[in-house]
Amino acid sequence: MNKAYINWSSGKDAAMALYYARKNNELEVGNLVTSLSADVDRVTMHGVRRELLIEQAHCMGMDLQIIELPANAGMETYNQIMSEATEQLKSEDYSHSIFGDIFLEDLRTYREEQLQKANIQAVFPLWKLNTKELLQQFIDLNFKAIVVCTNSKVLDESFCGRLIDKEFVNDLPENVDPCGENGEFHTFVYDGPIFEKPVDFEIGEKVKRSYSSAEDEDDCHSDAEKPWDTEFCFCDLLPKQNI
Repeated sequence: MNKAYINWSSGKDAAMALYYARKNNELEVGNLVTSLSADVDRVTMHGVRRELLIEQAHCMGMDLQIIELPANAGMETYNQIMSEATEQLKSEDYSHSIFGDIFLEDLRTYREEQLQKANIQAVFPLWKLNTKELLQQFIDLNFKAIVVCTNSKVLDESFCGRLIDKEFVNDLPENVDPCGENGEFHTFVYDGPIFEKPVDFEIGEKVKRSYSSAEDEDDCHSDAEKPWDTEFCFCDLLPKQNI
């Protein structure tokens, strides 16, 4: 049995990767590993609060390891921080690292090359699966998720804050991947077969944010130059206050 950790985004693809990985008799899945933007104390890209991330892991009955990234971390800084975290995981006898990537070849190559330095094997349970069928399976398995971030270039703000259901799928524009694999949208999973109990939360305000591109503001996945999408809508989720 190979000890594996999962790179946890708090979203649906990571949840499905975990679901599939648990069916692999050669893997023993341990920690969730998540990166947070230290300046805002939220999950990178998804914008989920630290408190809600911790509660999510608790509701799944899993241990959580958080990697903090400084604001506007460039490629060199990102690689250094992740390399140190990977070496620590290797020292804890982890030999495999699970990802929820589906079809981005350059991203997979980058992950494999970085992990190879620590002699850790990357695992992609969802690789090359049909994204429309995968999202339908997610729904059929009774996973529950809410959209927490949308790329304003391809989706209007009405999609932000919506639940992932059949109506959501039907309403997606044709140019948007059903799983948002190109960064069109991001989600927070709060219930499903990998949970011991659902995450209790409240829906907060929607916020539009714009980001300026700079040479050192890399996407942390590729050295290749590419156009930047700079406007996003976020739906804030708040841990529910029990009175």
